[in-house]
Amino acid sequence: MPPKRLTRAESRERTRRRLLDAAASSIAEKGFAATSVEDIAARAGYTRGAFYSHYSSTCDVFAELLLLRHQNERDDLQALLDAASFAEDLQSQLTLLNVRRHGDSDSYLIWAEARMHALRDATFRQRINVLFLERRDIVGRLIGRFRDRLNRMPPGSSDDQAVAAIALLKGIAYFNMTMPEKLPNVLAIAIIDTVFVAAFLPPSYD
Repeated sequence: MPPKRLTRAESRERTRRRLLDAAASSIAEKGFAATSVEDIAARAGYTRGAFYSHYSSTCDVFAELLLLRHQNERDDLQALLDAASFAEDLQSQLTLLNVRRHGDSDSYLIWAEARMHALRDATFRQRINVLFLERRDIVGRLIGRFRDRLNRMPPGSSDDQAVAAIALLKGIAYFNMTMPEKLPNVLAIAIIDTVFVAAFLPPSYD
């Protein structure tokens, strides 16, 4: 049976997805500044013309790539927020989420490249800041859930604690990736878990 012929819309979507995957691969491997339209098109198996029929520049495809990854991360956090009915469940699910995040080194590299480029490009920075603030808000709601259920009130607002939590996760990931012999995955995840437990779970007197 011959393969189903794609509609024009389906074909465009497949091309777009391949370009996004190629952009992610190139940026993670070479960095955003060293990634060209030609790099992305060649990796995806298309011409420059195919690239420009979907995106106006490497910055344009990079922004969409970040948006899609942000949406996936946001959905993971939202599912965690919606599903957790007890504090213990929330803690264990957060630990599992951290394990998954530490297994995706490309994602960390891509976001690191985004932050560096945002420092140099004000327009790009505005687009990225929208994503960061949305992530801060949902992490803040997650922390608020901890506080409410455990009747635990660490100093500062949930938003402030969310910024600190995001910075902690990114910082630990950096050291884990650059000196894995000193900070292997297991230890990195244990450190993160310990900090969250100390901050949000009540002490045990057993």
